[in-house]
Amino acid sequence: MRVVAVISLFFISLLANPLQEAIDRAKPYDTIKLHNGTYRGPISIDKPLVILGVGDAVSILGNNEGSVVRIRSSDVTLKNLIIRGSGSQLYSLDAAISMKKVSSCKIIACRLEDVLYGIDMDMVENSLFKDNFITSKELPIQLRGDALKLYYSHHNSFLNNTIEKTRDVTLNYSHNNSFLGNRFFANRFATHIALSHNNILKNNLYKYNAVSIMLMGAKDTNVSRNTLHSARGAAGIGVMIGAVENLHLQKNSLRYNAKAIYVDGKEKERGIKRFLEDNEIAYNAEAFHFHATIRDNQIVGNSVFGNIEDVVKDTAGGYDASNVVAYNYWDRYSGFDKDGDGIGDTPYEVYQYADKLWHHNKAIKFFYASPLMTLLDFMLQLAPFVEPTLIMRDEKARISP
Repeated sequence: MRVVAVISLFFISLLANPLQEAIDRAKPYDTIKLHNGTYRGPISIDKPLVILGVGDAVSILGNNEGSVVRIRSSDVTLKNLIIRGSGSQLYSLDAAISMKKVSSCKIIACRLEDVLYGIDMDMVENSLFKDNFITSKELPIQLRGDALKLYYSHHNSFLNNTIEKTRDVTLNYSHNNSFLGNRFFANRFATHIALSHNNILKNNLYKYNAVSIMLMGAKDTNVSRNTLHSARGAAGIGVMIGAVENLHLQKNSLRYNAKAIYVDGKEKERGIKRFLEDNEIAYNAEAFHFHATIRDNQIVGNSVFGNIEDVVKDTAGGYDASNVVAYNYWDRYSGFDKDGDGIGDTPYEVYQYADKLWHHNKAIKFFYASPLMTLLDFMLQLAPFVEPTLIMRDEKARISP
C-alpha cells in the first residue's frame, strides 16, 4: 500500500481540483493523507482508497451544487475530515457523502455540516459509520435532508455518532443494521424504520426530537436500553409503533414526552406483535396511547409512574383478551399485598370515565386536563352515570418499582 501525501493549500484556484487529481492518480488501496487546510470539492472516488485527515482542520468544501463526496467503489475509507457545502435540492439528494452499490466502506470521525443530506446510502452493505457528527443546513426542518438515508442497505453498523438538527434518519427496505451508542438531538423523526427487518437500536440517546423512534412495517426489531427523553411539541412521541411484527421494546427509559409509547394496532392482527418489557415510563403526559385497538401486546415488567395518564385509547372499544399484561408497577395502583409477595392482591384496572365522551364529541377534548374535566372524571368514578370502559388490566401488578 502506498501513502500519497497532499500538501495543505490555503489558497485554491477556482479552476483546479488538486484533491480530485490526487485521487485520479492514486492506485487502488492507496492512502491519501491530507494536512490541515481546505480542499476543493466535489470529488468522486471510484476505486478502493483511504482518505485520511492529519490534523483537526482538514476540510473538503463543495461548491453548493450536488453532493460533495461521491463514493462508487467498495473498500473506501474516509477518516477525520470536515465535509461542507452540498447543494440544496431535495429531489437530487444533495449530500455530504453519496454512496451507491458499495460495501465494506468506513466513514470514521468525520464532521458533516452545512449540507442538505448527511450520508445518502443506496444499496450499501457491510459498512461502518463511527464517531461522526452530522448536522444540516439552517433551513426549516421540513426542507432539510436526512442525516442518514438508507435504501436497500443491509448489515451496516452505526456507532457513537451524533446527529443534530437534521430532518430524519430513515431506513427503507434495509435489514440487519445496528445503531449502537448514538446521540440524536433536535431532529424531526430521529429514527424512522419502514419496511425493514432485523434492525437493532441499543444504548442510544434521544432528546428534543419530534418523534424519537418511528416503526412502520418493521419486523424483528430490537429496541433496548435507549434513553428517549423530552420529545418536542404537544404531540412529541418517544416511540411510535405501527404495523410491526415481533418488536422487542425492552429496558428503555422514556421520560418527559407528550406520548411515551404510541401504538397503532390493527384489528386483523393475530398473535403477540409487540413485547413491551422492563421499560421505565415516567413523567410523560401519556404513558401508553393506543389508536384503534388494544390487542396483541405483551406488556410486562414496566415501571409506570409520574405520568398524567397511564393509558389512553382514542377510539371506541375496550380491552382485548389477546393482551398479556402483568408484573408492571403502576404508581396509581391502590391495592394491598397481604401475603407480602410483592404482587397486588387485586388486578390494576384502567377505565375510561369522562374520557369516553370524546368518542361522541371530539370537541370535548379541548377541555382535556382542565379543572372541569378533572372534577367530572372524579365524580364519574364515585357514581358513574355512563358505564366506564375497561382499557387495561394488569392481573399481577407489582407493589413497588
